[in-house]
Amino acid sequence: MDKLKQLESFVSVATRGSLTAAAKAEGVAPAIMGRRLDALEERLGVKLLVRTTRRLTLTHEGSAFLEDCQRLLADIANAEASVSAGGVKASGHLRITAPAGFGRRHVAPLVPRFREQHKDVTISLNLSDRVVDLAGEGYDCAVRVGDMPDSSLVSVRMADNRRMCVATPEYLRRHGTPEHPNDLARFDCLTLSSDASQVRGWAFRVPRTAPGRHKDAVADAGVPEGYEVIHMRPGGPLDCSDGQVLHDWCLQGYGIAWRSTWEVEDEIASGRLAEVLAEFAAPPNGIYAVFPQRKHLPVRVRLWIDFIKQHFGRPEFWRGT
Repeated sequence: MDKLKQLESFVSVATRGSLTAAAKAEGVAPAIMGRRLDALEERLGVKLLVRTTRRLTLTHEGSAFLEDCQRLLADIANAEASVSAGGVKASGHLRITAPAGFGRRHVAPLVPRFREQHKDVTISLNLSDRVVDLAGEGYDCAVRVGDMPDSSLVSVRMADNRRMCVATPEYLRRHGTPEHPNDLARFDCLTLSSDASQVRGWAFRVPRTAPGRHKDAVADAGVPEGYEVIHMRPGGPLDCSDGQVLHDWCLQGYGIAWRSTWEVEDEIASGRLAEVLAEFAAPPNGIYAVFPQRKHLPVRVRLWIDFIKQHFGRPEFWRGT
């Protein structure tokens, strides 16, 4: 019990950003939260949080441990709910949101199939590329693609999401093939416009040139020793705020695009698109189910998360088979 309370306190402090806020939420003194964190760090033998008088900052180990703890606590809550529910059917209204392109292809088809299994649940699906405020706008769950920032939300990783550079074979025959990410400056790159959500640009794994350089704990997760992840903003004559348009332009042979596996896997398999710079591909980020932190997760939300996790976890799901 003490170990579980330490994990719960760590997640609460890390997501709320202060001992005082976490202590207030639990109704205890900040000193008690501090002692729990001290005991946890001593037991693990690592520093999870750097605490100053003005702020708390997660260490590299703390960031990785936070995701594991959130997933563990969510699994425990789900297990308890499945027992305590005692066969009670899911009911009520489920509000979910997902990115527009990904949601159209991989979330929307699952919604009516989930509804067929749970007739007493009604569902609203919002497809938007903006980051929806789940608690503020009354949503139960979001499906999100990419690295998860620290927040008060709980995130459960559903699948990997790999990004790759692709172009048509005809475009590569006419213009040649880049052999290094720096070569992209000589090619027509189809990029998201500046008002879109992709703020960091295209990511690549390259040999580390500056050994003492600071590592990005999120971007460099899973990167072998001696390598680092860099971000580039290649230019080109065409950009758009809609990823589907970039996909279409790429298929029409207008240039090189940086797309997710789930968008282009079928075209690569059929030969309509070819991957380039594969040896420089960055490690995958994740596809997550995200939901507000709650003491008792509604059965309909728990069942929805289990449902999409089951489907997203099957390799054939992404191949459309």
